[in-house]
Amino acid sequence: MAKVLEGPGMGLLKKWGLQTPQYVVVGSLEEFEQLSRANDWLNTGKLVVKAHEALGSRFKLGLVKVGLDFKGATAAVKEMLGRTVDTLTIREVIVSEVVEHNEEYYVAVKSTRDGAEIMAANCGGIEVESNWDRVKKLAVDVGEIPTDAALQRLAKDAGFSGAPAAAIADFAKKLFLCFENEDAQYLEINPLVQNAAGELVALDAVTLLDGDAKFRHPDWTFPFAAEFGRAYTKNEEEVMAVDAKVKGSVKLIEIPGGDTAMLPAGGGASVYYSDAVVARGGKLANYAEYSGDPPDWAVEALTEKICALPGIKNIIVGGAIANFTDVKKTFGGIINAFRKARADGKLKGVKIWVRRGGPNEKEGLAAMTALKDEGFDIAVFDRHTPLTDIVDMALVKP
Repeated sequence: MAKVLEGPGMGLLKKWGLQTPQYVVVGSLEEFEQLSRANDWLNTGKLVVKAHEALGSRFKLGLVKVGLDFKGATAAVKEMLGRTVDTLTIREVIVSEVVEHNEEYYVAVKSTRDGAEIMAANCGGIEVESNWDRVKKLAVDVGEIPTDAALQRLAKDAGFSGAPAAAIADFAKKLFLCFENEDAQYLEINPLVQNAAGELVALDAVTLLDGDAKFRHPDWTFPFAAEFGRAYTKNEEEVMAVDAKVKGSVKLIEIPGGDTAMLPAGGGASVYYSDAVVARGGKLANYAEYSGDPPDWAVEALTEKICALPGIKNIIVGGAIANFTDVKKTFGGIINAFRKARADGKLKGVKIWVRRGGPNEKEGLAAMTALKDEGFDIAVFDRHTPLTDIVDMALVKP
């Protein structure tokens, strides 16, 4: 699951015919001033300025300013950009128009085991949390599209009538189409408001997408929001770019200060090995995994980043017994990266531990074992060695 920031999230809503406020996302004061010359609404109307980051409690942190004129918005942009909150530095802000309204509503779509669930309420904003019993739900089976009649009933059950009910039903239909076609896992509009012209406008959106589906969406040119209270590192962003191009998956999260680097195969193995390292008193230098039979060049790119992690003493190349991931092919990418790293002066004093099984495992393990003859400090084990044994061996103090 990948979180999308408000700006690109609003862009997806507009793509599917849903109305949002006018807005701009800026990374510098100069950029904001340039955009003001091309967008009259920035100079004539009331504005909202918000930190464009994955942060909770932005109001309490002073990272949301409402009802500003252009001069006040300029001051707010200047104040927010570059500000550090915990370990996160504000790199962008979003400036949008104020939409005057009286009532606030709530509409959302979320993924469920059996398909999806559409939710609606005639109360929104902070009120929805204390009035959750007013949120009405419509279940939609996998592969199905809700009928207009079902959406009308949902709107009426949620407390709407007449023209507003029809408008809410139409909005929910478009939101569901956005959810389905954009590989979303959760879309929440809160608050949804009615402007002076009687049109429904999404003032804020929470957008969670299936990050592994990025290869199907060439217009997803936006980065995903960091999930760890900080911006993604350059290496993490580069691995994400590789991940977006391949059928399988490659993942990397850097953890400063660790000395044990992880290169596991499969999401389950990555968690299993990481837990084992921590349980045995080790310090992780990263989280990583490759799975779904990714091409060797993608695994090579991931391995290059792991070999460059500072202060590492061990690299654990672990995995269970693969069903279809080609051990020989993926190991070929890892071996190429090991050789490049060593030629660049990396891997000095680093011990490599390998445990794997699966298609073409004999050839893959043999190729890894052959690295000993090239001077690599490497220990290779097959499927008959318990997974955590290599963690125990790696963390034995000399």
